[in-house]
Amino acid sequence: MIEIHAGPAAEPVAAGRPPAVAQSPEPSSWALALWRGFRNRCPHCGEGRLFHRFLKVRDTCDSCGTELHHHRADDLPPYLVIFVVGHLAGLGILESEMRLDVPLWFQMTFWPGLALIASLLLLQPTKGAVVGLQYALGMHGFSAIRRAGAQAPDARGRTDCGRHETETRDGGRTDGRGTGA
Repeated sequence: MIEIHAGPAAEPVAAGRPPAVAQSPEPSSWALALWRGFRNRCPHCGEGRLFHRFLKVRDTCDSCGTELHHHRADDLPPYLVIFVVGHLAGLGILESEMRLDVPLWFQMTFWPGLALIASLLLLQPTKGAVVGLQYALGMHGFSAIRRAGAQAPDARGRTDCGRHETETRDGGRTDGRGTGA
């Protein structure tokens, strides 16, 4: 069951004061959100940083206040990285065996090292792209945020404050788990 609760549409803005957040006139396309995520930027505005540690996504964007904690990237980024790096390394191993006379000790050190470095370089951008794609498709709680637009964080750093739509499933949780044990 899906319940949608909507707060007031907009709060009055004091004269001479700009609104808290400048919202884009149309929602970004999925390709733009995917590209912004791949560049480790907020999928909504493209300016704020997406990660605050290597693979830890920020709860909210520093620039526009969009809530990012809804993402459920889980295992897809590592699977994609393994698929890409495995095919590239496998092709390199096959071609070097067929065309070159390279010593075995060199191949046993070069290819695993290259696979490790390529995996570490691709993992964060791939996770950012998956988060951007989830945002663009409105998955896992991002749909209510996209409908309401992002808001600037209040003094405590929270963006909810009951001023925009929230989407709840299964007794109030947005992650699909029940409220019980």
